[in-house]
Amino acid sequence: MGPGPGPACDLRLNTTLTDEERRRYQDPAVIRRLIAGARTVAIVGMSADPQKASSFVASYLQHEGYRIVPVNPRGGQVLGETIYPDLGSIPFPVDIVDVFRPPFEAPTFARQAVAIKAKALWLQLRIVNFEAAEIATAAGLDVVMDRCLKMEHGRFNGTLHWGGMNTEIISARKARAR
Repeated sequence: MGPGPGPACDLRLNTTLTDEERRRYQDPAVIRRLIAGARTVAIVGMSADPQKASSFVASYLQHEGYRIVPVNPRGGQVLGETIYPDLGSIPFPVDIVDVFRPPFEAPTFARQAVAIKAKALWLQLRIVNFEAAEIATAAGLDVVMDRCLKMEHGRFNGTLHWGGMNTEIISARKARAR
């Protein structure tokens, strides 16, 4: 039998943050609480292209029972949901604002997340912006940065290891297949 999946599957390697920044913006307790408590997730930069990460993550979250709220100035519909032009146009509460836009745009979405009283600002993999994080944190929002909401959901709900990922979680509990 050969070696395990190797370091490429180690979640710790999938971030550009320092150890101190990881403790602040990738806290497993915060991530677990958000995943367990959230029901509505606004997907900023949502694409109708099913090959794009935003679409893949949104369809996964929708399948897992979350209400997804696409946000894109182009408008229209995707996955059976209305696409809103910005966060301020959403006429109901949002738990997590999940950002799929370039890092330099993140402060704008942090301000919008604060304005709509979202509970958390989530910046996807490779999206790092400390100004956005400070805007959200100063207003009392939880912030997760440089992490994928889909991967974290799978990690803490027992399915990510099916793809060979080292989830850093040891459990005898077997996840149910759907």
